[in-house]
Amino acid sequence: MELVVFYLFAALAVVTALVVVFVQRAVYGALSLIVCFAAIAGLFVQMEAKFLGAIQIIVYAGAIMVLFLFVIMLLDPQKEIFVGRKPALLIYASPLVIFFGYVLLRALLDAPQPAQGSLAERGAIREVAHALFQDYLLPFELTGILILVAVLGAMVLTKRRPAETE
Repeated sequence: MELVVFYLFAALAVVTALVVVFVQRAVYGALSLIVCFAAIAGLFVQMEAKFLGAIQIIVYAGAIMVLFLFVIMLLDPQKEIFVGRKPALLIYASPLVIFFGYVLLRALLDAPQPAQGSLAERGAIREVAHALFQDYLLPFELTGILILVAVLGAMVLTKRRPAETE
């Protein structure tokens, strides 16, 4: 039964990720990305990483996607994106697909054995907090600044300019 649930979450994540890439409207892509984040959170919970699953929902599906939808609404939600550019997108995406295929194949062939003891015994929250606030503090802070700059940039781009009088 666990394997069936895993495959359902995995299939949902892959299908909704493909919808994000190939959908014509940005709003539909963002909504599909929320479903993809929820499927990934389900995979985390199934792997007994409940903390990461909760963070996936709270941070990504909650906060980040609200920002994405806010920026999309500021731009033009009715505008179709990438119209007429699908062949170019496929050409540019093919090396990425080949790379991910290689990584997936290597991961399947060289799958490491799981660590001894459950995540609760090893203190998963303590490990994540230590890694986040000790080892990866600078990337964590830079990511926050990058998101802030992206939102401010979108607001500047959508600022209405008054009509020039002649």
